[in-house]
Amino acid sequence: MKEIEFVYDFGSPNAYLVHRVLPDLAARHGAAVRPSPVLLGGIFKATNNQSPMEAFSRVRHKLTYQARELQRFVRRHGLVFHMNPHFPVNTLLPMRGAVFARGKEWENSYIDAIFNAMWVHGQNPSERHVFEEVLREAGLPVRRMLEAVDMPETKQALVDATAVAVERGVFGAPSMLLGDELFFGKDSLPDLEYELEQAG
Repeated sequence: MKEIEFVYDFGSPNAYLVHRVLPDLAARHGAAVRPSPVLLGGIFKATNNQSPMEAFSRVRHKLTYQARELQRFVRRHGLVFHMNPHFPVNTLLPMRGAVFARGKEWENSYIDAIFNAMWVHGQNPSERHVFEEVLREAGLPVRRMLEAVDMPETKQALVDATAVAVERGVFGAPSMLLGDELFFGKDSLPDLEYELEQAG
């Protein structure tokens, strides 16, 4: 089965949008999605990249256009999205949780819960009590997660996952990898689908 590696950080609104539409896109072509959590700030530092808010802050009309384009995507795909009032959010805590969740039967439930907390409900899961509340409401293993996010091996696993992504050419999130072919951002989804079609 073809596999799409989905490189994400909960702090990216576009990563949330791709998370919502990528599974259906993959299913149309018999492909599987493998979530790959990273720390976007670490990727920016390693690649000398910046968030769009910083990179385009002095470009007249650019951020206004991006906000409109995002809303068009939301409407076209019938999604629910609200800009997080705490944005930008330090996602270190929930991303450590994402690394710990990898491969577990509840990984997708965890990813859904945190993305929804961020971009549907406007919560700030970087705050420990909010993080705990989100886990509890989603029926996730609260105590186990709270212990895991403080473990040195979990912290190192996130650092390592971020470094591996950079080595593979990732410079931002969301990114999708089909084999060694990189697709960046939600605007690359049509190209990703084309590649899947060509692969049969």
